[in-house]
Amino acid sequence: MSIPGHIPSWYSATAHPAPDHPQLRGAERADVVVLGGGITGLSTAIELAERGYSVIVLEGERVGWGASGRSGGQAIFGYGCDMSKIEAQLGRDDARKLFDWSVEGVELIAERCRKYAIDCDWRPGHAHAAIKPRQIDELKRWQDDLAGNYGYTGTELWDRARLQRDLATERYRALLFDPRSGHLHPLNYTLGLARAAQALGVRIFEGSRVESVVEGAELVFRAAHGEARGRFGVLAGNAWLSGVMPKLEAKIMPVGTYICASAPLGAQRANALIRNHMAVADINFVLDYFRLSRDHRMLFGGRVSYSKLDPPGLRARMKSRMIDVFPQLGDVAVDHVWGGYVDISMNRAPHWGRIGSNLYFAQGFSGHGIAATGLAGRVIAESIHGQSARLDIYQRIRHVDFPGGRLMRTPALVLAMLWFRIKDLRP
Repeated sequence: MSIPGHIPSWYSATAHPAPDHPQLRGAERADVVVLGGGITGLSTAIELAERGYSVIVLEGERVGWGASGRSGGQAIFGYGCDMSKIEAQLGRDDARKLFDWSVEGVELIAERCRKYAIDCDWRPGHAHAAIKPRQIDELKRWQDDLAGNYGYTGTELWDRARLQRDLATERYRALLFDPRSGHLHPLNYTLGLARAAQALGVRIFEGSRVESVVEGAELVFRAAHGEARGRFGVLAGNAWLSGVMPKLEAKIMPVGTYICASAPLGAQRANALIRNHMAVADINFVLDYFRLSRDHRMLFGGRVSYSKLDPPGLRARMKSRMIDVFPQLGDVAVDHVWGGYVDISMNRAPHWGRIGSNLYFAQGFSGHGIAATGLAGRVIAESIHGQSARLDIYQRIRHVDFPGGRLMRTPALVLAMLWFRIKDLRP
C-alpha cells in the first residue's frame, strides 16, 4: 500500500529524509501500544523504551502528519489557558507544580535535540506582543504574576522604542520577551523523535489508522489490516481520534489553523525585520504569530476556522495579515500556505489522564502543544512505570463536553467565538 505523504507546506518541502515505516498487518504485541505518531506519542515511546519497555506506535498517516508536523513551531511555557483557571481548580501549590513542569517541557526540547542529535533549527527567544493600550497593562500584570507567584523570572517588558530595536514594525506597543522559550521546525523535530524512538527499539507503523480499541487486561488496538496488543495503551491522536473513544472526543474540538511562508527574503532583508530572530505572538484571542525560517522566509500564522471549513481566499488573507504587521513585505510573494486541525478543550486546559487501570490519554493542548506534548509523553510514561503522582494532579483538572453533541457543537462554538472576536476589537 502507498501511504500518502505529508501535506504540502514549507515544513514538508524542507523536511530531512526519513524512512517509510510499514503498515500494520497481522498480529503484533508489545508492553505498550501507542496511538499517534506525533510528539505526544513518540515522546511517550522514547521515555518507555529508555525504561526497558517494548513499544508499538500506530500512526494513521505519516509520522508528524498532524499538528506536530505543521504547527507554528513556537515552544512556550504554560498551557493554552491562563494559570488562574488551573489555580482555581487545583490551588496555588499544585498550579505552581504544573507551571514548573511546563517549563520542563520547554527544556526537554533542547535536551532531546542534544541527546539524539535532532537538527530542527531550535532557536531560543519568544515574545508576546501588545497591540492595544490595555494590553500593555495585561503584559505587566502577567510579568508580575509569573515572577511573584510562579517564580518565573528573566522576562523583559519592552516598550515601543525598545522593541523596535529588534522588530521592524509599528503595530505593537510593547513586548514581553522571554529568552527561555523559543521556536523550531516542528516536522524535523518530530521526525527526529521518531528516529530516536526507532533506535531504542520502538516499532512504528504508518498508514495504520486505529479503528477501535478493545479494553481489558490486555488492550487490543484494531486497524484495517491488523491488530496490536499490549498490557498498556496510550491514546495520543488528539484532534484525529476519529471516533475511537467518543467519551474523550466529546471533550475536545478540532479547530483549523493556518500558516504561510513568504518567498525567500535574503539574509539582509530578513534580519532587518527580526534582528534577534525571536518568535512573536500577539495576545489577541484570535492571534497572529510569526518568525523567520532558516532560509530567510517569514513564517506567518493567523486565521482560525471553527467551522471545519477553510476560509475562502486563504492565500490573500494570510498575506494581508502579514503586511498588517510588516507593510514592507507588500511586494513579496507567498510561496506556501497550509493548515490543519489542532485540538482545543472547553477551558483550554490540558486534558491528560487514564481510563481504567491501563489506558492513558493526552489531549486538549489548545494551540500550546510544542512543549506540552513532550511533557505529556514523559508524565504518561512515568505513570505506566508506576509513578503516577504527576499524572494524578493533571487528572484533577475538570473538563466538560462541548455542548451540542457531534452535530451541533461546531455551530455552537462558531457563535461563541464571535464574542471573542468582538472583544479583540476593543481599544
